[in-house]
Amino acid sequence: MRLYENYFDLLKQLIRTPSVVGAENPYFMAIKRELEELGIRTTLYEGLLVAQGNEPDSGYISSHADRHGLICTGPNEFQYAAYISKNRGDLTGNSISEQTYKNIVGRFIGQKVQAYSPCSGNYLGIGIIRSTYICERRGNLIFEIDGLEYLLPNTPIAFLDKLTIKDEYVSAQLDNAITNAMIVYLYQLGYQGTAFFTAEEEAGKSWRYILEWFQRFDLDTDKLLILDTSPYQDLESISKLDLVFRRRDSHARFKSPLQKQLIKICRKNKIRYDYKDRYIKEKNKQIILDGNKPSSIGSTELGRLIVASKRKIQGTTLQIPTIGYHTIEETARIDSIISALNVLKALYL
Repeated sequence: MRLYENYFDLLKQLIRTPSVVGAENPYFMAIKRELEELGIRTTLYEGLLVAQGNEPDSGYISSHADRHGLICTGPNEFQYAAYISKNRGDLTGNSISEQTYKNIVGRFIGQKVQAYSPCSGNYLGIGIIRSTYICERRGNLIFEIDGLEYLLPNTPIAFLDKLTIKDEYVSAQLDNAITNAMIVYLYQLGYQGTAFFTAEEEAGKSWRYILEWFQRFDLDTDKLLILDTSPYQDLESISKLDLVFRRRDSHARFKSPLQKQLIKICRKNKIRYDYKDRYIKEKNKQIILDGNKPSSIGSTELGRLIVASKRKIQGTTLQIPTIGYHTIEETARIDSIISALNVLKALYL
């Protein structure tokens, strides 16, 4: 792990920087500073931070920058930010995130949260979540918080968090600081291609910002690599694999020469991998036998992007298997992180 000390130091820093869905600007600025210190050119667009080295066409990597959190929506009223009404336009019910959020309602009681300015990132106060419940009329999680009664509507509230490293695991609100740090680390090692840090992925909107960037410059590619985490049920499941790929989601098939390259690198280096779409289909066979409703194979940023671009933009995914999805105790194996870093180095460096 000492060889990757710079990576984990960067991850610790990013974890502590708030980035609630729809209020990512302070986080964008933190990444922007890190990259500009390396001499990497960065450009901020609506919902998107783009980094480019000296060979921008040599690679296209993307990772969403937003994390789940809360928004003040009225006097002492706080809602889950990704699912407030103004953010629901692209949510169709078939994403893994939407299917699981009701199951995590009780996990937040007693959690410390911090309010911050959505523009400057200035600290505005700390509170503690007293209770949570689901409002069926609004289709959202409602939070009662002690200590933040004075906040005005549209103030973001992030979960107070720090990285925990114990034995062979790291834990925090990893999705998706874990892959943001990978991209910055890759630039530290000499990557000279293009990278996208997107806003509002948890609200199903990030694909629009990437699409608009490619349209702005009349570009297309079949080599877009999207980094993310991938939820599993228990430690036993993630102990059996290092990385996760996808061949499709509920929107489209992924067709990119990158996938064969990634698999070849994994096989050469004895990195264990799985396909998430295959994993879900296998699980669904048993679920159907038990008489229950099968799970969706998931709605992803890449799938939406492929359809919306009429397949002018294609690519593949590389994901870190985790448990505790969308909580501050999301956990990944250190070996999985190192495997991902080694694959990215082999692919781009």
